[in-house]
Amino acid sequence: MRTTRKTIRKGRDDMKVADLRVEYATNPVGIDLEQPRFSWKIESNEQNVKQTGYQIVITNKDELVWDTGKIESDSSVLIEYEGVNLKPCSIYKVQVKVWDNKDNQSTIDGSFETGLLNGTNFQGEWITHQLPDEETASPIFVRDFIVKKEIERVRIYATSLGVYEIKMNGEKVGDTFFAPGWTNYKKRLQYQTYLVDGLYQGQNKIEISVGNGWYKGIFGFTCTPNHYGDRVAALAEIHITYTDGTKEIIATDENWKVTTGSIRYSEIYMGETIDSTFEEKNLSDVVVTSFDKNRLVAQESEPVRITQKLSAKELIVTPKGEKVIDFGQNLTGFVEMKVHGKAGQKIIIRHAEVLDKDGNFYPETLRQAISVDTFICNGQEQTFLPSFTFHGFRYISIEGLEEINLENFTACVLHTHMEETGTFTTSNPLINQLQSNIQWSQRGNFLDIPTDCPQRDERLGWTGDAQVFAGTAAYNHHVALFFKKWLRDLASEQSKEYGVPHVVPNILGDQDGAAAWSDAAVIIPWVVYQTYGDVRVLEEQYESMTGWIEYISSRCGSNGLWQTGFQYGDWLALDKEEGADRTGATDKYLVANAYYAYSTDIVRKTAEILNKTADFEKYNMLYEKVKKAFNEEYITKTGRLVSETQTGCVLALHFDLAEEKYRNRILDSLTTNIANHKNHLTTGFVGTPYLCHTLTDNDEHDLAGTLLLKEDYPSWLYAVKKGATTIWERWNSILPNGDFDESGMNSLNHYAYGSIGEWMYRKLAGINQLEPGYKKILIKPQFIKGITSVEASYQSVYGEIKSAWSCKDGKIEIQVVVPANTTAVIYLPEKEEQIEVGSGSYFFEYESETNLDHERFSMDSTLKEILDEPIALKMFNQYAPEIMNHPMIEFAYQLSISEIVANAPKETEGLFKMVIDQLNQTKITV
Repeated sequence: MRTTRKTIRKGRDDMKVADLRVEYATNPVGIDLEQPRFSWKIESNEQNVKQTGYQIVITNKDELVWDTGKIESDSSVLIEYEGVNLKPCSIYKVQVKVWDNKDNQSTIDGSFETGLLNGTNFQGEWITHQLPDEETASPIFVRDFIVKKEIERVRIYATSLGVYEIKMNGEKVGDTFFAPGWTNYKKRLQYQTYLVDGLYQGQNKIEISVGNGWYKGIFGFTCTPNHYGDRVAALAEIHITYTDGTKEIIATDENWKVTTGSIRYSEIYMGETIDSTFEEKNLSDVVVTSFDKNRLVAQESEPVRITQKLSAKELIVTPKGEKVIDFGQNLTGFVEMKVHGKAGQKIIIRHAEVLDKDGNFYPETLRQAISVDTFICNGQEQTFLPSFTFHGFRYISIEGLEEINLENFTACVLHTHMEETGTFTTSNPLINQLQSNIQWSQRGNFLDIPTDCPQRDERLGWTGDAQVFAGTAAYNHHVALFFKKWLRDLASEQSKEYGVPHVVPNILGDQDGAAAWSDAAVIIPWVVYQTYGDVRVLEEQYESMTGWIEYISSRCGSNGLWQTGFQYGDWLALDKEEGADRTGATDKYLVANAYYAYSTDIVRKTAEILNKTADFEKYNMLYEKVKKAFNEEYITKTGRLVSETQTGCVLALHFDLAEEKYRNRILDSLTTNIANHKNHLTTGFVGTPYLCHTLTDNDEHDLAGTLLLKEDYPSWLYAVKKGATTIWERWNSILPNGDFDESGMNSLNHYAYGSIGEWMYRKLAGINQLEPGYKKILIKPQFIKGITSVEASYQSVYGEIKSAWSCKDGKIEIQVVVPANTTAVIYLPEKEEQIEVGSGSYFFEYESETNLDHERFSMDSTLKEILDEPIALKMFNQYAPEIMNHPMIEFAYQLSISEIVANAPKETEGLFKMVIDQLNQTKITV
């Protein structure tokens, strides 16, 4: 079988340096790092292109502040600044020159601008209001001022206790929402830097509106307010640079005034009321207050923005007479409404994820978060949209509007504005919808922090959900800054007494840390390091990572294992009757100690990377000790696992805990368990992320594919077939008969089970890193029945990686793209040898007898379906007549072949596979 290999070249061969980044951002404004890092990509149509040298030159007002000279190196990612101390509020020009191994050179220019560099550099004072406690309107802090000279540049530095929006001369400054974001206010608070164009020579007016937001708004399961304080406040200063070189700062102080405006009520959970007829004529004095400026840090991740707008799809009048608009997609955000109503006309918009089985509006998944926006018209043409609330919805119900024109309603999608980095499409439209659902759930729940859900009275930064999804998240979007910001809050909330909280920021109070949830402290920094090659995240989080291991160790018994306290276990697994306990059937302390070993393994590797020799030896010994204790406690001398659940087996195998001599038996237990559930999964939050990985890595890839492509409950595609456009919290959030799970915990936008996405990228598309940051890449696509082609790409820190394959019509075609300054190892399907390549585009083509189309008969077929075929009857009578003569055979007719094989002698499997192959070949021939 001959393989045809082609090199694909397009256009000129000149090398070009591109995509200059400073701390992952393009020309960032308002950074507060003393040693920012620089990255760039190399573009070339030639093969085997490597950087041989670089030079970074940085200037400030034409003054040289750093010149590396030519550095002989192939480093092009996260190169640390080593020049003179940076100055606050200063613009720095960056020029990078690169040389490659083909005698090419290229230059790129960029810039970055520092913020205040330290919160104590704020000259402004915190100001608040004296409005009555019962006042629900959002305060607006106001200042009129005169600009007397010609303006060169204007910056605003601002933050708030609450969420804020700035207007300059009546126009919103910037395009972001929910600043300053949600952090642990007790330790950290972000401020933002704005470039301002709407400032004039002459009279000007600045207004800062502040909503309750996460600071004092209604939040948590009990819907209580004032988690951090009972009064919002603002801090801001306008820095004006004039053309004559002079500067002026206008800062918040006692000279500002406060009033209220059209936002009469605003809560993230409850919605917003905007009364455009309201006119507040009274201005009150502000009150100067205090909040520790040492807690202030510059914006650390991308801000929240409207990233997409969706048109209304359909107007529905429900059986109950409700006027409902369907946007066709479950999303996070709010609705923009254009209207020309009568003065005083009230329009109410309610939000819901779904309609019930009768077609009526169904907001019950929101629980106590009523999510109602109310708009009061002023008699003119208007465009309404909220400022300080967001909703999780697909449908809106409209009251107070007689005629509804769909063109006047637009759904605004809100989330942290992360760059999209991954694409994944296949020949199977259901899998493509699953991928879309995963991406939409990530967008909907990555709103400043990684939330569990965006719609109900929760929306908290659950550590377990973020941990299991982090690998998938890193393929779909650029999440380095997003996770680094959140991890800093995690570390700030962590304590020796309680470990790592279950939610970050923590508004649930003191709770002892729990396995898989608190392990986010270790696992997510490792994911960021592996994805971006960012050693600094390990350095920053090292104390948090080791602190979590030390917390567990201090709670271990004499056997060296953690077997006390509350645990979530395999949350929402299906292998245990659900009652008050949703932890699944897997021994919850087996789960805890599996993660104990796994996180210790990561920490020992981290210590080695950071050259912490003593720590490496310490945690290496601890890892071996925990692994040995795990085997003694949870695996018998014959290799039987204490919890022979799918999750128990998966953890023992995937975390490499079981001794080699026990692995085969544990794998048999796993496959038998799956077969006994008619080749369906039963895993919860802990087992699901690793289930297919474990099967593929242990030569059961076909079974992993079978699980992926199941369309009935429980499976990933069950929700897709039920019309889901996001990932559900439960495998059966909507029951087969159209009813809803009534546990009181039924989000239709919950990304944890979307963790299958990482397996799709790694195993189906075959895109993996062999070295952190994808400096060295593994391309190893693997086929499954039911998918005849896959095309995936990932925009790494070095450039685009692509893996595309098809297997049909007797031919396999593979296309691979490897970015410049990297290398790759390629394993072609059905070929044994590995191919090592440098950068470039490659195409492989060769013949194959493999047929990936869905076949009529499989191990999922029932015995009756098989025996209804005369050929099968003939073969069984020839090779195993005892099966046909068995007195109990009729009782097995409705069992799947996989179930029968799981409980029969080993040789039975071979016979059934032979029969199934013959049946499928016969059908093809006919």
